[in-house]
Amino acid sequence: MSSLASLSLPVFPAAAIARLIAAEGPGECIAGIARQLDADFRRWPQFDKSPRAACHSPEGVIELMPVSDGVHYSFKYVNGHPKNQRHGLPTVLAFGVLAEVATGLPCLLAELTLLTALRTAAMSALAAQHLARPDSRRLALIGNGAQSEFQALAFHRLLGIREFHLHDLDPAATAKLQRNLARLGLTSRAFASTAEAVRGCDIVTTITADKSNATILTPAMIEPGMHLNAVGGDCPGKTELAPEILAACGQVFVEYAPQTRIEGELQQMPADFPAHEFWQVLSGAHPGRQAAEEVTIFDSVGFALEDFSALSWLQETAAGQGETLGLLPQLADPRDLFGYLPLSAGLARAA
Repeated sequence: MSSLASLSLPVFPAAAIARLIAAEGPGECIAGIARQLDADFRRWPQFDKSPRAACHSPEGVIELMPVSDGVHYSFKYVNGHPKNQRHGLPTVLAFGVLAEVATGLPCLLAELTLLTALRTAAMSALAAQHLARPDSRRLALIGNGAQSEFQALAFHRLLGIREFHLHDLDPAATAKLQRNLARLGLTSRAFASTAEAVRGCDIVTTITADKSNATILTPAMIEPGMHLNAVGGDCPGKTELAPEILAACGQVFVEYAPQTRIEGELQQMPADFPAHEFWQVLSGAHPGRQAAEEVTIFDSVGFALEDFSALSWLQETAAGQGETLGLLPQLADPRDLFGYLPLSAGLARAA
């Protein structure tokens, strides 16, 4: 249990997270978070879960994502504002807290913009390890924005993918991604359309940013045996797959169905459309992919448990690191909060 000394909160700002990732190596960080995700999803029933609380506007969304396993509690504050890039601002910014359930005291405060990119990529690749064909070697990345490099690195590290087909409506985004993949020693090809990019690919990841009911993939683009990793559709009114793809597939996997039916590709489907939660695959309750020619879909919207895993990984990996912040009052007498105020003897002025 925490003591008075622990009220100096370990804080990991963006620069500290960037240094940690550079020191550990981004591939190793993704692999470490994937291991933590695997362990936490396997104990799914232990977690107190709920859909995230979201505040929507025409410009974007601000969300709070809480979860607890009874020992630790975490939450993430995150936004999604696709128009931000026009003003030189990131589309997504996030921070989060990991806290003790027994005392309510926070264990750490961390930026989660970089960590969200890592955990999203780790989750995508972990799902594909269990749902894609084992012989998958070629991946199409549709949407080449801020998270695309992390996705490519995760699939390379965890599945051995070495060939990447790229497409984005903005050629500059694809050029940026190609430069970064070349630095990693990974081969990529840019294509003029989604249909050209996905042709002959084993896995297709859609990770677009526009807040709209877009149709990024159509039934004509889907080939037998494909695994579709739909990441971009993550709020009401934002989708990437034609509903006919889901109807024809029948093997749709999600993180947490009550949230995905509101925010994911499932929002296009009837309320009783069948979907399987990914933890059931890890536990053996569902077999996952059942045939090589089967098309599987991971309808990923991002769930609070993934941030819990990322923060837990950070706590273990960066123990003793980070900065400290006197965020909480350290009271000689826990009952005397008023006594913490630096008031002078002339208290009459406060009356």
